[in-house]
Amino acid sequence: MENIIKLRERPELLSAGARWFHEKWGIDEEAYRESMEECLRGAATVPQWYLYLEDGAILGGMGVIENDFHDRKDLAPNVCAVFTEEAHRGRGIAGALLSAVCEDMASLGVHTLYLLTDHKSFYERYGWEFFCMAQGDGEEEPSRLYRKVTK
Repeated sequence: MENIIKLRERPELLSAGARWFHEKWGIDEEAYRESMEECLRGAATVPQWYLYLEDGAILGGMGVIENDFHDRKDLAPNVCAVFTEEAHRGRGIAGALLSAVCEDMASLGVHTLYLLTDHKSFYERYGWEFFCMAQGDGEEEPSRLYRKVTK
């Protein structure tokens, strides 16, 4: 899908992407920038970052990092920062991104991905399976950890 951008193929979107993720999740913009710069250096398969663009605007995005700030460091890498702008939800943007990310990571030799979430049924629609509970850093209650295995 031409709306889905791999940051490594469009490095000029780094600043806009880091700012957008920061605005959605409240995590320091510099942390996103550092991870995205590491992605662009290409020394390792992870991290990777993806954006969904429409008419030049970022409507959705997600990344793949080693660990999404939880206690199961052995379950890696993790899809993280999954977000679709509220006004554009229900259009399949997140599903398209999830599909593209799984396909891209498989092409890079990564066939198992994990994802930490509080959602109870959203990811099952896209072939993710509940794997276990995991304790998020600084969280009171454990969250659901999903797994997706690709061919």
